[in-house]
Parts: sequence; structure tokens; C-alpha cells
Amino acid sequence: MIVNKQNLNGVFNGFKAAFNKGIESAESHYKDIAMIVPSNTKEETYGWLGQFPRLREWAGDRVIRNLAAHGYSVKNKLFEDTIGVKRTDIEDDQYGVLTPILTEMGRAAAEHPDELVFTALKNGLNTLCFDGQYFFDADHPVKDQSVSNVDSSGTVDGNPYWYLLDTTKAIKPFLFQERVPYKLHALTKDEDENVFMRDEYLYGVRARSNVGYGLWQLAYASNAVLTADNYAKAREAMQSLKGEEGRPLGIKPNVLIVPPSLETSALELIAAGFIPDQTASATKTNIWKDTVKVIVSPWLV
Repeated sequence: MIVNKQNLNGVFNGFKAAFNKGIESAESHYKDIAMIVPSNTKEETYGWLGQFPRLREWAGDRVIRNLAAHGYSVKNKLFEDTIGVKRTDIEDDQYGVLTPILTEMGRAAAEHPDELVFTALKNGLNTLCFDGQYFFDADHPVKDQSVSNVDSSGTVDGNPYWYLLDTTKAIKPFLFQERVPYKLHALTKDEDENVFMRDEYLYGVRARSNVGYGLWQLAYASNAVLTADNYAKAREAMQSLKGEEGRPLGIKPNVLIVPPSLETSALELIAAGFIPDQTASATKTNIWKDTVKVIVSPWLV
């Protein structure tokens, strides 16, 4: 191939097509549990977190609820992935063998938000959220009480955590803050340092984003054995939550997230029509069938 601007643009367009194919073929779940927040600066502050809108009977003047001024903020991070292609490979028409790599770069870019969001889920046991407590904590302050959204009774046995979420509301348990979307770039000009000094073209992905924590009330973590009884206990704990005014928050758990080691237990609990009856040598109807969507995440390992 004659290496000129037109031909290099053709190669880049082919690489972009392979990159986009990877994006389209990737499976991701971060949008299932995270609120997508466009970002226009290096850092976003979420002072309104913690508020659950609720209607009341209008008797007399309106009752104005002042939004608590939380100082919770999320700083955007910069991410990249870059490969080098020898100029001689372009000249010798060997660039076609790179197509799978570009497709994989696209897939990795599409799955990267999953890595960020589900890692944040895992780290919620030791990372602060808007109220100054760990996202999963035993003593979140609600008016004059301490409220828990975690069951760590299986810690002694080293049990893995599983997570129950409510993602039915406009505000989600997690925030995915996007400043600059994932995009493929190229350095292929003769005057670019990489070309002049190393006879190498560079193709790379760039993005700016980060994740944060939304409402802790919408998430529950447990390392108790994943059984019907413990699942019911977690659901009851979430649905019993009340706000500052003492009114139920209307939590509706609809997503169960587990690591690969709990996939079988989760599917037996949620997908099976019948479950073993512990009090008899028989089975009984599974009342929890299809009550939530099951997500198995490799980022929880």
C-alpha cells in the first residue's frame, strides 16, 4: 500500500468499524443500576442526594422542604488504551490482522463502565457516600435513629456478599458520571513524534468519567448464606425503610447481584419453579420466582 493521507484515513475507518463492532457486541449492565449523569466540568457536586420526594395533603400553606446541602462530589478520571502499529505493516498490507484487536478494544471500552460501577458496588462496604457513612453501613443516620443496609453475619465463615437493589426510581443506587465518551483516536502524521522517531502509528481510546454513590436506601448488602429466608429478610429490611418524616420510602427491590460463586444459588432461588422443603423430603412452590432480575458480575470476585 502507498502510505498517504487518503489510504491512512481508509485504514483508520476500518479500525473504527472494528472498534464500533466491539462496542455493539459487548454485554454490559451498568445502566441497570446506575444513573447516567452528563458532566460538564472536572468535578460534579450532588448536594441534593438524600431527598425522597413525597406528596402530602395540602392543608393551609405549602410546607417547604429544604434540600440538605450535602458536600458529596465526584471527580472525573482520565482513561486510555493504546496500541502501536508499525508503519511497515501498513505499507505491506498487514494491518488486517489487527482487526480483532480493535474489536476487542471496543468491547473493553463498552465494558469499562461495568468494571467501574460494579467495583464501586463491591467497595461500598468501605467507601463513604453522601451522608458521611460507608455506602453499606450499619448506622446510617436517619433523623434520631441509626439505620442499617448491610448484613455481615456471614463474615466469620468467609461468605461472599450478594446485593439487593431497587432501580425502579429516577435516582439510582449508583452514579455513572460521563465527561467525555469512549472514542478512538489516531496519530499517523509524518511529523508526529511516534512516526518520525519510531516509524510507528498509534491508535488509542480516550475517555473521562467516574462513578459515585447515589441513595444507600436503594441497596442492601449481605453475606449471609443466600437462602430464601435470608433473601426475604433483606427484602423486608429494604421495604421497611422510612424517611426523615417517618413515612415509608416505598422501596421495591428488583435486582439481585451476585459474584460467579453464587450464580447457582441465585438462579435456584429466583429462576426455579420449586425449591427443596427443608422440613420434609419434598419440594414446594418457589414464591420468590422472578421477583428480581439476576446479574452475575465478574467484577465482584
